[in-house]
Amino acid sequence: MLRILLIGKGGREHALAWKLNKSPSVGHVYVLPGNGGTARGLAKVSNIETTRADDYPAVITLARSLKISLVVASSDQAVVDGIEGFCREASIPCFAPKKTAAIIEGSKTWAKDFMRRHGIPTASYGNFSDYGQAKSYLSTVDYPIVIKASGLAAGKGVIIAEDPFEADEALKDILIRSRFGSAGTSVVIEEYLNGDEISILTFSDGITTRNLPSGQDHKRIFEDDCGPNTSGMGVIALTPRATLEVMKTIQHEILEPTFAGLRSEGRTYTGMLFTGLMLTDKGPKVLEYNARFGDPETQSILLLLEEGTDLAEIMVACTEQRLSEVQILTRADFACNVVVVAGGYPGSYSQGEIVEIGVMPRDVILFHAGTHLSNEQFLTAGGRVLSVAATGATLETAIKRAYEGVKSITFKNMLYRKDIGQKYIKSLDLKHQELQANIP
Repeated sequence: MLRILLIGKGGREHALAWKLNKSPSVGHVYVLPGNGGTARGLAKVSNIETTRADDYPAVITLARSLKISLVVASSDQAVVDGIEGFCREASIPCFAPKKTAAIIEGSKTWAKDFMRRHGIPTASYGNFSDYGQAKSYLSTVDYPIVIKASGLAAGKGVIIAEDPFEADEALKDILIRSRFGSAGTSVVIEEYLNGDEISILTFSDGITTRNLPSGQDHKRIFEDDCGPNTSGMGVIALTPRATLEVMKTIQHEILEPTFAGLRSEGRTYTGMLFTGLMLTDKGPKVLEYNARFGDPETQSILLLLEEGTDLAEIMVACTEQRLSEVQILTRADFACNVVVVAGGYPGSYSQGEIVEIGVMPRDVILFHAGTHLSNEQFLTAGGRVLSVAATGATLETAIKRAYEGVKSITFKNMLYRKDIGQKYIKSLDLKHQELQANIP
């Protein structure tokens, strides 16, 4: 039986723990550090809060003491820092890419240049570490424009500037005022793309790849895609715009060149690759790569795996380069999750507020993100607090069920978007079988 050490503390980690808890091959899942949701309610899951998740030698010592047979690194920092290398030196299998491959998330400037080298469709751009040069570039572009801190910024390092003044302020925030710390030593200034944004999660063992059902995140904090960007306010899956033809194009023009390009540069990729794309009128273009499961995409997409699909088996197969031997079966359903956040997010917000949770409706699952369990009481402990996920035979049903679940939650100053997936309900004329969930 597998003993798994899962590194992370968000809604994504609760969803992974929930699915791994169902695996017949899993004996126990230890979550480091975990959250209120992984602290109780799952028979084979428990938290560990005595070791810092970013102290990698200590993590290895912990893994050895617990006789861990698989480390699953799902937090961006651990993956980009190269926890896979620490595990490899200790002969502990790790579901994560090598540090040399994880740079595809760790440096947006590197990722953009990588796409250029390999002819992968993406927005036109410029990379800068000097404020003066970056400001001069602003006079050559059309607006709105997208400005990104190059490093890890907890999903908040993307600014959409509507005019030169806003763009200049963004550059000052990142390069001069150091708003994002070391993540902002360089920036990407790129073309603003119009279209439908989708996410693709892909398992890879270095040779074989397998895609999960497509998802669509809603990044802005307020309805109608208004307000600042967040790490994600809710996801629908399957994505109505990801037709079979669209997925074939993504597979052949983006995913295959991405994995082949990494191999050709000596950065063979194993683990989970998240590809964020915009479906433009000129075809799909890459917005970003993440070197791990997406959040909140995971909370919706994992619900579409068949009960008999063993997530632990898939992960182990990736570490042993035998993904081709494993079946990944998905349900003929749709999924939706709605993220409930603390008022003030993605800016400053209060913590320690009491969270009251009632009985969830049928086919609704509650995933915890920024919560902490104290004296049998859930308290807020982050900006994104909870993720309410549901499935349904139609997208409309899945969305309706998720919002019914939200009604069972109360805490001071709670906030959530009320339009997740709504713009697709009336326009949906595609049947589930016309959407492609699994292209190898």
